[in-house]
Amino acid sequence: MSRQHLLLRELGLAPRWRLRDGAAPEPVLTPVLAPVAANLLSAAVPVPPAVAAPVPVPVAEAVPAPAVVEPATTALPDWADLQQQVASCTACGLCQTRTQAVFGKGNPRARLMLVGEAPGAEEDKQGLPFVGKAGQLLDNMLSAIGLGQDDVFIANVLKCRPPGNRNPAADEIAACAAYLRWQIAHVQPEVLVTLGRFAAHALLQSDAAIGSLRRETHQYQGIPLFVTFHPAYLLRSPGEKAKAWQDLLAIRRALANKA
Repeated sequence: MSRQHLLLRELGLAPRWRLRDGAAPEPVLTPVLAPVAANLLSAAVPVPPAVAAPVPVPVAEAVPAPAVVEPATTALPDWADLQQQVASCTACGLCQTRTQAVFGKGNPRARLMLVGEAPGAEEDKQGLPFVGKAGQLLDNMLSAIGLGQDDVFIANVLKCRPPGNRNPAADEIAACAAYLRWQIAHVQPEVLVTLGRFAAHALLQSDAAIGSLRRETHQYQGIPLFVTFHPAYLLRSPGEKAKAWQDLLAIRRALANKA
């Protein structure tokens, strides 16, 4: 029994009827099946010590696989289309509990982009990020380094409010990831700032404590990225405002160096 016949039998393709003399020779295994068959044979079928050299048979040239085409949704949508996608998004369960999605606010060509965690109750009502007490504190922080609403663009990792202001879930962050990535690509800020640990973890793909992350300048796709506390945390822990001020000074220096 030939080696090829043993291989075919292990693949469930034998026994086969043989044609009489003058018929076309048996086809050889295709390049795709041959390695699989070889593995099966070595594991299950003893190979005879002496095997006659096979007669070379021309094999049709393999057809190259078609190029993989990325889905259209991976292309960068224009700003208006991106806003519409966020407004009508149903990618996670938060669409069932939100009042409205919160796209962002500010200058879409700002030099500085701030990324927070998720909308709160007031943001869910108004459709804008950072409009409550935390937003007022953030406005004061920006004003302290000479920046106003027209100098920044502000967005959140999540575009919809988690019920009860609970922490974002991993699948919710993943569902919103493309929206934030597209926003950053549109704004093209000179400096990025994350507010709070969820924003830092989402953009840096790190689970390190915010206390250690805020001590250095990071990079996000070539953009300097600074980590600081969320204003809501500073309202609960006013003793950390001195550290936040240090972060603001570092951000101001980075912007000055880019000027």
